[in-house]
Amino acid sequence: MTGATAVGVVQGDLVLGGAAVPDVSSVQVSPALSRFPASTDQFVGRSTELQRLDDALAHSGRAAVVAVHGLGGVGKSTLSSEFVRLHARRYSVVWWITADSPTAIDTGLADMVTTFAPQAADLPLEQRTELAVQWLATHDGWLLVLDNLTTPGDVAGLLERVRSGAVLITSRQGTGWRGVTTVSLDVLSPQQAEELLSKIVRLDWPSADLTGAPELCEELGWLPLAVEQAAAYIGQAHITPADYMQLLKRYPARMFTATAEGGDAQRTMARVWRVTLDRLVDTPMAGRLLRHLAWYAPDGIPRSFLSSQFEEPDLTEALGRLAAHSMITLGADTISVHRLIQAVSRTPDPDDPHRLPEDVAASRDAVWTCLADVLDGHGPEDPAAWPVYRLVLPHARAIFNHTNADGDPRTACWVLNELAVYVASQWDVLTSVSYKVRSLSGYERLCGTEDPHTLILRNNLALDYKSMGDLDQAIPLFESVVADSRRVLGADHPNTLTARSNLAGGYEDIGDWAKAIPLMESVRADQARVLGPDHPQTLRSMNNLACAYLAAGDLVQAIQLLETNFADYERVLGVDHPRTFLARSNLACVYSEVGEPDRAALLHEAVLHARSRVLGSEHPDTLTSAVNLATAQASVGDAERAIPLLESTLATCERVLGPDHKLTGVVRDRLSKVLEKF
Repeated sequence: MTGATAVGVVQGDLVLGGAAVPDVSSVQVSPALSRFPASTDQFVGRSTELQRLDDALAHSGRAAVVAVHGLGGVGKSTLSSEFVRLHARRYSVVWWITADSPTAIDTGLADMVTTFAPQAADLPLEQRTELAVQWLATHDGWLLVLDNLTTPGDVAGLLERVRSGAVLITSRQGTGWRGVTTVSLDVLSPQQAEELLSKIVRLDWPSADLTGAPELCEELGWLPLAVEQAAAYIGQAHITPADYMQLLKRYPARMFTATAEGGDAQRTMARVWRVTLDRLVDTPMAGRLLRHLAWYAPDGIPRSFLSSQFEEPDLTEALGRLAAHSMITLGADTISVHRLIQAVSRTPDPDDPHRLPEDVAASRDAVWTCLADVLDGHGPEDPAAWPVYRLVLPHARAIFNHTNADGDPRTACWVLNELAVYVASQWDVLTSVSYKVRSLSGYERLCGTEDPHTLILRNNLALDYKSMGDLDQAIPLFESVVADSRRVLGADHPNTLTARSNLAGGYEDIGDWAKAIPLMESVRADQARVLGPDHPQTLRSMNNLACAYLAAGDLVQAIQLLETNFADYERVLGVDHPRTFLARSNLACVYSEVGEPDRAALLHEAVLHARSRVLGSEHPDTLTSAVNLATAQASVGDAERAIPLLESTLATCERVLGPDHKLTGVVRDRLSKVLEKF
């Protein structure tokens, strides 16, 4: 019959078109035919994950499927290889397939059946793949490892037909594993990462100096791939981990791709995640979003921050896909990204379409815009707004540390100044100075040295120098701001008046009353005329003037001004405003000076309770009130209340602010003096 296929039996095999098709159901396989990667002596940790694999795959007589998922480079393949090394004898045969595409899976299965039944070697790929599935379906006791699977859908058909044996899958995708036991793999512990680094380095350099190993492992986020890459480089180059970290900071683009001699150039920090982004090209926002997230702090990135730069529903889709491929971790309201993914994503590379220099720069500027949008409409001196500033601060600190001043857009300068004012209100003056110096540099570059914003920044920076007691820098800076403000803005401009008031405060700090008090009187009068007697700036100037009289020893003037000032603050700003608290506290100090300690103690106690309620019990201003109250109590001989209050305040200062903080030192000194007295 023309066109008919001749079929015959040859030693139990079928003959189709002249090629022998083995009856794979009868093919028995020796364990010697197993194929899997050689084990490594550098395996560390993972006892919990190995036990979970053992529990899930111990009974291979029935279908058992486990998927190990996690970030690229976290050690999924290494874990699977170690499991095979420990338990290979349990299985009749072990077969390992690199499963990063459907074609790779088919090829791996075809190679398997060719190895088990060499007579199938001449059959087409599709037929050999089908025979491999038949062999798996008709045998048990085997272990099939599908390494680096792209998506669960690539093996859905295979798993539907296989009802025996064991399948171990590794994949970056963490979702979609219906009916499959999953094992999530995270980074190593710090101790395990250091152990891995040491093992690999000492292969090439037994006497290696591992100074800086803990810090390097932390910088690498304890990611096994990164630790292995760094260790191999260190061992070959004979440098310390500290040296490697310096190279990483100075030349990140080069170090993210650097391998030791003989290393796999495709298994580096820069390359391993490019594969994932290549797979997400059908979601264009994914790459842009990852570059954006790279500039924040690694953890606790609020989803709400992204709303001004990314539109829905594309944002939710991109977040979901990045999370599904283990590139980010999603919480209910926040996002986390491994610090190395961030580091690579924000490092420009003209040869990587996901990290083009212009795209990386655009993402950096967009983050500053997002932070500015979050802070817009809030005030850094308003306690009600402080939770917003606390939310923004770690992310602003991250982008501040990862960028240079010469690339700051104007939004960055604004954000840094806002945060500088906020952290100064929390008594973190050193951070405030660093932010203001950079903000000022940006405004001078972008707007010029005489722009009103630049003048405000110079004035604010001088205030911080004054707060630090660095009057040699503060007073000349104040004087220059006053002169430039008069010339650029005019003598009656509110900013000029503020600059004059601050200069007067500088003169007060050096005890130059002949300059300080007349200038304060003049500023107060001008502000009352220009801004009005109830304007907050006018009220602040009155408070400053009263304190100057107090410091100069004119107690009559001081108490009159402070009583009026306190009443005005309560009337204008309300009883719970921080400036009202300050005015009441200053009035209490005057009462102490004029010999009314009981009245002073009552006021200090009222301020302490109010600040605790509004600012919190651990805020520096609240702790200052506690010191003031204890001092007043001690002055009237009430040691039973003063000493415990100072002791508890000192403990809080040491815990919250640190043992070296200025306020901690003040409390410690005050407690020592009270203890000596009593």
